[in-house]
Amino acid sequence: MTPPPSILIVGAGAIGALYGSALARQGAAVSVVCRSDFEQVQRHGYAIRSPLLGDHVFRPHAVLREVAQCTTPPDYLILTVKVLPDVDRVALIRPAVGPGTTIVLIENGIDIEDELVAAFPGNELLSTLAFVQVSRTGQGEIVHHALGSLSMGCYPAGITPAAERLAALLGASKIECRLTSNVVAARWQKAVWNTAFNPISVLGGVFDTEMMLRTPENQQLIRLAMNEVCAAAAAAGHPMHPKLVDRMIADTRALPGYKTSMALDYENGRPMEIEAILGNVVRSGRKNNVAMPVLETVYALAQMVQNKQDPNPSR
Repeated sequence: MTPPPSILIVGAGAIGALYGSALARQGAAVSVVCRSDFEQVQRHGYAIRSPLLGDHVFRPHAVLREVAQCTTPPDYLILTVKVLPDVDRVALIRPAVGPGTTIVLIENGIDIEDELVAAFPGNELLSTLAFVQVSRTGQGEIVHHALGSLSMGCYPAGITPAAERLAALLGASKIECRLTSNVVAARWQKAVWNTAFNPISVLGGVFDTEMMLRTPENQQLIRLAMNEVCAAAAAAGHPMHPKLVDRMIADTRALPGYKTSMALDYENGRPMEIEAILGNVVRSGRKNNVAMPVLETVYALAQMVQNKQDPNPSR
C-alpha cells in the first residue's frame, strides 16, 4: 500500500486551512507555513466551522514560520498565496521544492503559471481553481460558508497520476475535485465571473453580490463585463458556452448575497489581486484586438482605487 503523501501548504489562510484539513483526514502529513496566525495555530490548530466537513479543529503535522524551515521536500507543495505584483512566488517556494515535488496552485487569475513552470521545469504543476465561500474570521478561525468544489488539471494540459491521487484524497473527505485536461479553459471560465464581480464589488464601496444584481441596470453592467471576458476567452482559443453568462448570473442570484474576495481584501486594507483577476484578462483581450469598453473602464477605476489605498505601489 502506498503511504499517504506529505503535503506543505504555503500561505495557509482560509483556503489552505480548509483543504488542508480535508487532506489530513485521509492520513496525509499536512504541514503549513503561516505567519500572522503562527502562535495560535501552533498551540491550538485551526478552528474550522464548515457545513461540509463539520465543525472541527485541524492540527497540522507541523506549523512553520518560513518555507525554508521545511527540511524535507514534500510530495505536494500547495501554494495558496494571493497573486500580487510584489509577491515573488518562485523565491517563496524554492527552498521546499525537491525533484519529486508536485506544485499545486490554488489561486485566482489567468496566465499565472508560466513563471513557475520556467523556474521549476522538472516539476509537475497542477493548476487548481476553488469554487468556495470561505473566510478567516480571526486568529486561526475559519468559517466555510458554502460551496467547496475544486477543478484541477496538469498545466498546460492533461491529467496525471499525481492529480488523480490528490483528487481521490479530497474526494474521500467529501471535497469534489473535478479533473480537467484543459485547465487553461477552466481558468477562463472562472474568470467570466471573477473578472466582472470582483472589481465592481470594490468600485461600489464593498457591494455584495445581491446588491450588484439588484436592478436590471445593475445586472446589465455585470452582463456586459462578463460578455467581454467571454470575447477575450474566445479570442485566446477558449470559447465559452453561449448560456454560461445567464447560468452564472442565475446561480449567483439564487445564493444569499456575499462579498467577493476582492471586496473583503479592500475592506480590510489588504492588497487586491487586480492584475491577476482583471489586468491579465484586459491584456489578453488587447493582444487579440478585442473591444472591451466596460472592462477597460473598470480596470482603470480599480487601479485608481488601488493607488489611493497604496499611494506608493511597487509595480
